[in-house]
Amino acid sequence: MIGEQFQQLLSPRLVLRQFTAQDLPTFCRYRSNPEVARYQSWDGFTEADGTRFLTEQLQLHPGMPGTWFQFAFELRSTRELVGDGAVHSLSGESKQVEIGFTLAPAHRGRGYATEGVACLLDYIFTGLDRHRTFALIDTRNLSAVALVERLGMRREGCLVENAWFKGEWTSEYVYAILQNEWLKK
Repeated sequence: MIGEQFQQLLSPRLVLRQFTAQDLPTFCRYRSNPEVARYQSWDGFTEADGTRFLTEQLQLHPGMPGTWFQFAFELRSTRELVGDGAVHSLSGESKQVEIGFTLAPAHRGRGYATEGVACLLDYIFTGLDRHRTFALIDTRNLSAVALVERLGMRREGCLVENAWFKGEWTSEYVYAILQNEWLKK
């Protein structure tokens, strides 16, 4: 079950909440899109993958060490699932988290991902009281790079050909922001 301290997060146009079974058809559809999966760890995303995902997620809560907690990004106006964001609470490291995000292609270009990730950062730094948040981004994923830079995350480095990913060596940027930096914004 989800922790008592978390019910949902609200931004001007989005509700960030735990996934439900009703989300699975849309979630599996956009996750299995090759354009969405290009820079992600999966290639396809079946209904069985979605069911496993939901079963695992229902056992988690944000901030649980060693886990990725996924937040559904739902439009407040239509209740439509448009994407998701994730918080990876590191094992044994209670003050740092990693973030990730995906958006359904039909909803790109409207600022939903930026708004959703900003809402996550607010929650990470105020609700979870974390010191540092970082993101590892494939250097070819220019839209994700632009998003984190818009939010004021700083590029701390480039890990050159550090990952064997989908049949090739790839490089990743490390972006981060500190709690005091985010709260000054």
